[in-house]
Amino acid sequence: MKTLIDQSFVETGRLLRRWPREQEVLTSTLILPVLLLLMYQLVLNKFLSASTGVDAIYGFVPMIAVTGAMYGAMGTGLSLYAERESGLLRRFWVLPVHRSAGLIGRLIAECGRTLIATVIVVALGVALGLRFQQGWSDALGVLAVPVLLIPGFATMVISVGVTKAGNKVVQLFSAVVLLGMFFNSGFVPVENYPGWLQPLVRIQPMSCAIEAMRGFIVGGPIATPLLQTIAWSAGLAAVFGALAVRGYRRAAES
Repeated sequence: MKTLIDQSFVETGRLLRRWPREQEVLTSTLILPVLLLLMYQLVLNKFLSASTGVDAIYGFVPMIAVTGAMYGAMGTGLSLYAERESGLLRRFWVLPVHRSAGLIGRLIAECGRTLIATVIVVALGVALGLRFQQGWSDALGVLAVPVLLIPGFATMVISVGVTKAGNKVVQLFSAVVLLGMFFNSGFVPVENYPGWLQPLVRIQPMSCAIEAMRGFIVGGPIATPLLQTIAWSAGLAAVFGALAVRGYRRAAES
């Protein structure tokens, strides 16, 4: 067990050192979320704040943090596909390394990447006017929510990133995530959507995470959306975990 833990953290360190040098990871994790937050705040804040009666930045920051976490996983999915095509996964597979260390280390690295990106988005939000109305201690909860969501989502991305068509499927996922950015409770209140669409918007994983983060920032329900976020993450990990393990092994042995 100690060997597995040590080797997993070695893989985590390798990825965290490598990702900042990869354009697709850096762009999707940091540059895109920062630009999106600035654009929403400068272009849409006054209009949405006037229409809802609440400063829109309290929805923008959680929404961009969650979107950045999920969209960043797409960049790492493309990076994983590149490692598959280059034969790097195969070379790791023949080394005396625990078979599970690669996947575990990658998931830990995803959590670390998400935490760093969320800190940057929240710090920018504070500079733009975001205030923790329940006290600064709740900032820890805000930072933790995307980290809780990303393992399940990253497992899904890994399960397709190791396939032969991984680059195409990951890019399709990217389009779905960007679409979901316009159909969640952070963009506008759920009540502003058509009645038939409200249940889908309310229950989708981005909305659950956004509501949990908003509860930490301004007050309101926290337990229910937080448990829903954890349930989404655990559910995705359970559904796609076996596929990710099987696909990773097949990619490494091919």
